[in-house]
Amino acid sequence: NSVYQERQECYAFNGTQRFVDGLIYNREDYVHFDSAVGEFLAVMELGRPTGEYLNSQKDFMERKRAEVDKMCRHKYELMEPPLRQRR
Repeated sequence: NSVYQERQECYAFNGTQRFVDGLIYNREDYVHFDSAVGEFLAVMELGRPTGEYLNSQKDFMERKRAEVDKMCRHKYELMEPPLRQRR
């Protein structure tokens, strides 16, 4: 049996947000989208065709690039006041 999974992570550092969306096959990350780069990057050779295909889909990539705002900014804004109070 093959298992496909997706892992989405948000990182906040010095007021900037970064969104990473990893695609996983049998517990190995094979391709991931990195908002800092703005495209899918192959982690292993298996991910190269998937990354190239997804990067070629203009409408999909526009939505994916906007996900840093949708997925991360809200979480960062929720955490920002408590983090500032600690300083």
